[in-house]
Amino acid sequence: MAAILAFAGSNSSTSINFKLVNHTISLVQNHDIQTLNMAEHPFPMYSEDHEREHGFSDDLEKFKEHIDNSDGLILSVNEHNGNPSAYFKNVLDWLSRMDRNFLEDTKVLLMSASGGRFGGARSLEVVNTMLPKFGGKVISTFSLKGFHDNFGADGILDDYLRSEHQTALNTFLDSLK
Repeated sequence: MAAILAFAGSNSSTSINFKLVNHTISLVQNHDIQTLNMAEHPFPMYSEDHEREHGFSDDLEKFKEHIDNSDGLILSVNEHNGNPSAYFKNVLDWLSRMDRNFLEDTKVLLMSASGGRFGGARSLEVVNTMLPKFGGKVISTFSLKGFHDNFGADGILDDYLRSEHQTALNTFLDSLK
């Protein structure tokens, strides 16, 4: 049984990416899953001055501890103007200041969702390039386009997208064995 940390790269209380994360973990059995709602975890904007004057917040220390205690991450990133949100980039900046290799040997299922036709694919591509710089191993990816048309109370509605999502999840879970 692997320890999995699940969260979205969004601090929105109505995050569709967090909805995708929750749906994804509902499909996982026989693993220890911890879910974090990042809307409950504000972090100040990173600056060297702030770090020098205040150090690392307790919330950031706990978040890093959750990552350290995980074998894998289920992460869904949002997209703002073709990039990950400033919030998520800020979280990565803080974590990398604590430990440049804060994801060392951590396996990742990387997803994105958006209401548009590209499904946050540009943000997903950026983050897919970034995570290995911190030691993370992106095992599989999934992009959910047209979230409001393709996602409902029972999860992913479109058969093709549901199959792609399940394949990405299975590949990730198989890597944790």
